[in-house]
Amino acid sequence: MTQPLADSCAAANADILGVALLDFINGDSSGLITSHCSDGEVLNLPVSLFFRGPEEFPRLEQQALELCRGTVLDLGAGAGCHSLALQDRGLPVTAVDISPGAVEVLRRRGVRSVVRADVLELVCDPVDTLLMLMNGIGIVGALPQLETFLLRARQLVRPGGQILLDSLDIRGFLAARGSHEHGIYPGEVRYRWEYHGQLSEEFRWLYVDPITLCQYAARCGWRYPAVFIEENGDYLAQLQLPPSSGPDEPNSCAAP
Repeated sequence: MTQPLADSCAAANADILGVALLDFINGDSSGLITSHCSDGEVLNLPVSLFFRGPEEFPRLEQQALELCRGTVLDLGAGAGCHSLALQDRGLPVTAVDISPGAVEVLRRRGVRSVVRADVLELVCDPVDTLLMLMNGIGIVGALPQLETFLLRARQLVRPGGQILLDSLDIRGFLAARGSHEHGIYPGEVRYRWEYHGQLSEEFRWLYVDPITLCQYAARCGWRYPAVFIEENGDYLAQLQLPPSSGPDEPNSCAAP
């Protein structure tokens, strides 16, 4: 299962992610973050994952970067691997993260525009592209908050702008294991992160299937073309905000 690799974990009192990123940039290249899932799954994630270069990006992330245009907000930027790649391409990009440690790492690595903020409370001038990679949409935590976020995002994006995000349909995976919580959307999971014996508070994370995302996007005024789907169910979605002039085009929610 793809793990949540963005800023929500760092919202816990212990800045697990930020401490791990700072240790890495200070010379500890062998660090691991242990991910404890509510279904009992435990995975060790190398901190080096956050410091990949463009040649190490999977195809899905490479395609997302190719689709970026205009001014970009990289939400849940972590150590800034995507921000730096866009900056090298000449795009004006602002990296956003809630983790104090991540913000320090972003600045030390040379990201020129960095903002420390909760993505769900961010206030800024509208941009052309919101980038939310490494399952960045997971920060909304639960399906009922997805609509709230998509409506809020309309204030962050210019007419004609876009959100680029990736996620994973894990419903079948959890059903097969009998591990999802009764009465909630099966893409909602709970995590705790551990680093050097320090444990984060529990946080919710959302994996949303593409059909459900399409339905919520249409409800909130976003057009949704599926862009890329991996064999394992990982997918990239491009949500487009209609231009301010002229009637909105129909939004199809057929299976991508």
